[in-house]
Amino acid sequence: MAESTVAFRYAKSLIDLAKEKQKVEEVYKDMLFFSDVVRKNRDLMLALKSPILRHEKKLNVLRAIFESRVDPLSFTIFNIISKKNREGIMDSIATEFVRQYNELKGIQKIQVTTTIPLTDEIRKQFIDVVAKETGKQIELEETIDPKLIGGYILRIGDRQIDASIRNQLAELRLSFLN
Repeated sequence: MAESTVAFRYAKSLIDLAKEKQKVEEVYKDMLFFSDVVRKNRDLMLALKSPILRHEKKLNVLRAIFESRVDPLSFTIFNIISKKNREGIMDSIATEFVRQYNELKGIQKIQVTTTIPLTDEIRKQFIDVVAKETGKQIELEETIDPKLIGGYILRIGDRQIDASIRNQLAELRLSFLN
């Protein structure tokens, strides 16, 4: 079974259980915390994905790092995942949980890449336009990329609007070649 399918199922079960126990916000924060720790510690992720380490050792590592820092419901899920030998996809489960949480709460994440930091006015314009289009609450993530030369790239889910000078120059070059 594909990793994304398994991650979806675990995340769905976890969000349903969290809703039942009225701990959705706590588990959401724990999944963000887990993702952050794994992203900053490559060795931890390699250890969790390692087929050589036994799941008892992986659970001991998870216990040492997370048991006292996360809600007991979240750690129970870590324990279950470990017993099923699925530690290698815990990062995917956490990511999928956050995606499902955002869907549940009506939150749309967007990424804007520009050559310079956005002003408050332009940031508000991006948020207002996308909120009007999607009807959802918007969370904006900004990235700076001087290679764009100017303009912006806006990503909304799996859609992308590339209004960068770099892209326009590339299109112009293609039109000259044709």
